[in-house]
Amino acid sequence: MPGINQIKLPIATEIDAFEAKFKASMQSDAPLLNRITHYIVKSKGKQMRPMFVFFAAKLCGGIVESTHRGAALVELLHTATLVHDDVVDNAYERRGFFSINALWKNKIAVLVGDFLLARGLLLSVNNNEFALLKIVSEAVQQMSEGELLQIEKVRRMDISEELYFDVIRQKTASLIASCCACGAASAGADEQTIEKMRLFGEKVGIAFQIKDDTFDFGTDDVGKPLGIDIKEKKVTLPLIYALNSVDKAERKRVINLVKNHQDDPKKIQAIIDFVNSKQGVHYANQKMLEYQQQAFDVLYTFEESEARIGLEQLVRYTTERKK
Repeated sequence: MPGINQIKLPIATEIDAFEAKFKASMQSDAPLLNRITHYIVKSKGKQMRPMFVFFAAKLCGGIVESTHRGAALVELLHTATLVHDDVVDNAYERRGFFSINALWKNKIAVLVGDFLLARGLLLSVNNNEFALLKIVSEAVQQMSEGELLQIEKVRRMDISEELYFDVIRQKTASLIASCCACGAASAGADEQTIEKMRLFGEKVGIAFQIKDDTFDFGTDDVGKPLGIDIKEKKVTLPLIYALNSVDKAERKRVINLVKNHQDDPKKIQAIIDFVNSKQGVHYANQKMLEYQQQAFDVLYTFEESEARIGLEQLVRYTTERKK
């Protein structure tokens, strides 16, 4: 399984060019804003979303200037949502870096998120990229609806497996779906092909989130259980499966434990042990592989090419990564 840096080799030049353009898209006359956006660029992750945009474009006709704008639009709007999320969640760290609200406080963080959102809108409008703007705006709407749906249901702990998939399809998969649709649209693909790429991205996004959810019941690099989602009282697929495999009394006991653990390490470990004893992670991994295969089924309707191989490697990376 190649690492993420090896995957991007076929489009390395495009990604390098994109990074420069993305940085330029956040320039402002306000010195404070420039310091913050420079920090955002420095602390960015593995560039997976732009890679999906560029590979999709390459698969569907070729990378053009519109592709770069599509990738920048996705990153601007997604980064805006992350900055706002950290404020809402009182989160002080992201990807090993301090969050914007941790360094510059909530008011500034909210304004920075608003600025990034506005820059994304202007980038689209000023270049008549209305099709790309529609694709990404629909994804942001779905992400917000998915988050609110999760918040509403978590309070009552009544999330079924069907509802779980609805939530992650909106919250996570919609963004990767928009990356693939944007890439195809930027290359001039027809509506049928754009929808095919959107569906491919949705399947990848669901598999990606399931993989993320399994990490909660494993260990970190020093062998210490994680349990981050449990601490936040999120109901994920491994837990849902485990709860559905026991009688009503045991289910109630574990749900009460999730609701009232008060960050007690022993209680959190008891929940992790319960899920693992019921093969919750194994079941989730099987479901993840089902969605991975569904993504491949869509991808393999395209002729084999460098871009298709790159997307296949990206899919494998999302499901085989260690963190």
